[in-house]
Amino acid sequence: MTKLVIDTVGPATSVQDAGRHGAQRYGLPPSGAMDRLSLAAANVLVGNSAFAAAIELGPLGAKLSVRDGAVRLALTGAERPAALDGQPLAFNESFTLAEGQILTLGVARGGVFSYLGIEGGVGGEPMFGSLAVNARAGLGSPYPRPLQAGDAIAVKSAAPSVERRLDLPEQQDTPIRVVLGPQDDEFGAAVETFLAGEWTISATSDRMGYRLDGPQISHLHGHNIVSDGTVDGSIQVPGSGQPIVLMPDRGTSGGYPKIATVISADLGRLAQRQPGRPFRFQAVSVEEAQDAYRTMAKLIRSLPDLLRDAQHAIIDLDALLSANVAGTAINALAAE
Repeated sequence: MTKLVIDTVGPATSVQDAGRHGAQRYGLPPSGAMDRLSLAAANVLVGNSAFAAAIELGPLGAKLSVRDGAVRLALTGAERPAALDGQPLAFNESFTLAEGQILTLGVARGGVFSYLGIEGGVGGEPMFGSLAVNARAGLGSPYPRPLQAGDAIAVKSAAPSVERRLDLPEQQDTPIRVVLGPQDDEFGAAVETFLAGEWTISATSDRMGYRLDGPQISHLHGHNIVSDGTVDGSIQVPGSGQPIVLMPDRGTSGGYPKIATVISADLGRLAQRQPGRPFRFQAVSVEEAQDAYRTMAKLIRSLPDLLRDAQHAIIDLDALLSANVAGTAINALAAE
């Protein structure tokens, strides 16, 4: 069986899919990809269903190789230096990793999470209907933890096929949209402070929650409420007054008031926000949030129609460096 081998890898890299649903009544959060649009794009590029399991790469780099065959892969999400045996790779394009070759991935830039789609998906045993890793709960497959050097993932050997590319619409750097509540009445005038403030993601954030640095949000009646359910994007405000946006590995309930909820269509954009990069929130109605989600779902459904054949050109950098690319350039200020 063909194996995709993790030769080196940084923290926060794991197998993720759309998450496990229907188990929150047992206290199991959904987990799943932090940026679902990028997950879908990676999968569609290699011929999978949109939300099949893929490798979610954390902000640091990795090296991968393949054993006993070849595998078709695709990179999407946060861009980072990527090379196959030293030759640069483009994002949003499929490529084939053959035995003896090394895939080298650098540190993410302009985002946090990249996605490595694998033709045929990831070999593993679903747990509550999903391979998604939640390390705190010990759930996920083929490894119920972040990936480590030496791990080998069972994959399908690459089928003969042309490589494909996707031209995705550019995401706008606009405010992160939220629906206020369900406990915004616990904050009074601090709601306006929340919406008018400039925020950054704390470096102590993780897949469970994004801690925000910004203006202090005060409570009207204290920071403890009777615990109730949470969803992806719930924004809790603990006693410190610094909000926490709950992410896919969150707890299923919590006892801090929730000032707002990040809309589903913008949660991936927030997940890709690098620590220290400022942003603002914008309140929208439930109807606007639903329309935005429908637009996102329509885009994901249309991804197969956006596929094009990739035009791979191998560039000989040594030959380029030795070539006279300037030709017969002259001084434009010369007399003749």
